[in-house]
Amino acid sequence: MTPKTITETNECARMKVICSASKTKNVAITQDSDALSSVDVSTKTQDRVDTIFEYISKQTAYRPKVGLICGSGLGGLSNCLKNVDTVPYDSIPEFPQSTVEGHIGDFVFGQLSTLSVVCLRGRFHTYEGYHIRETVLPVRVLYLLGVRYLIVTNAAGALHPDYHIGDFMILQDHLNLPGLAGLHPLVGPNDFRFGPRFTPLTECYDANLQQIALQTAEKLHLTDRIRQGVYCFVSGPTYETPTECKLLRLVGGDAVGMSTVPEVIVARHCGMHVLGLSLMTNKVNYLGSDGPAASHQEVLDAVRASQKEIEMYVREILLAIQIQLKE
Repeated sequence: MTPKTITETNECARMKVICSASKTKNVAITQDSDALSSVDVSTKTQDRVDTIFEYISKQTAYRPKVGLICGSGLGGLSNCLKNVDTVPYDSIPEFPQSTVEGHIGDFVFGQLSTLSVVCLRGRFHTYEGYHIRETVLPVRVLYLLGVRYLIVTNAAGALHPDYHIGDFMILQDHLNLPGLAGLHPLVGPNDFRFGPRFTPLTECYDANLQQIALQTAEKLHLTDRIRQGVYCFVSGPTYETPTECKLLRLVGGDAVGMSTVPEVIVARHCGMHVLGLSLMTNKVNYLGSDGPAASHQEVLDAVRASQKEIEMYVREILLAIQIQLKE
């Protein structure tokens, strides 16, 4: 199936990204021709959010309070949902398309017990050629659909020497390296429908949801695999050099990855309660040529090895959130 080409203005150039996965995907991606024109990008993004929301809201009667963004290879997290409505990304006007192996590319709306949930099976990254404001489009759409609790998951590299492949890290904080350099999803005119011009991030990850995640791990006898730490966001697509890994560890990083943080920032801008979960899929290489080289296949293999545990873990967290919402 060939995705619909996104309508572009004269100021935008079309960029075709070809990604070899189980089958080749040819995807048209919009890239603003003037990277400094944040006003234009912001206006176009706001219009696209409205168009996307209007389309999706006609495809399903669900108005979920809980959203779940699935990281690389983690699309199976939607398996716990019943009575599902599926909306493929390539059927949605103006919506970006997933190009990375391990990202299916659809919204899955459904029920877990009496809780309405929407899963995004596939996220977007700046390394695919998307403007950073495009990568967070889905979060604003989720907000308009009614989502107020957001769980973001990812596959990450372990910086902390005591972390092991297969461990789960509950995010307590993050380090937004691209954001510190100006590549930030809230740059440009502020859309006050979603939140204020200046958003504090001192409590980015909800303390109550972190406690639920810890209690759920204890219930499932997973405490020996649970960590709490700081996630470092880097833009990719290259994996980190040994010196970069040492720097990230030196400034307090426990895990590193190429996603999640822009989504979290926009979710907090919208006032959502956020829980972040990282699955450790590789240990970073501090040794250079004397150490192992990271690969995307290694990441996907590690996800598959822990698939049952993380699906069970997230399912029980969702059920605990359901109980809290009833109280």
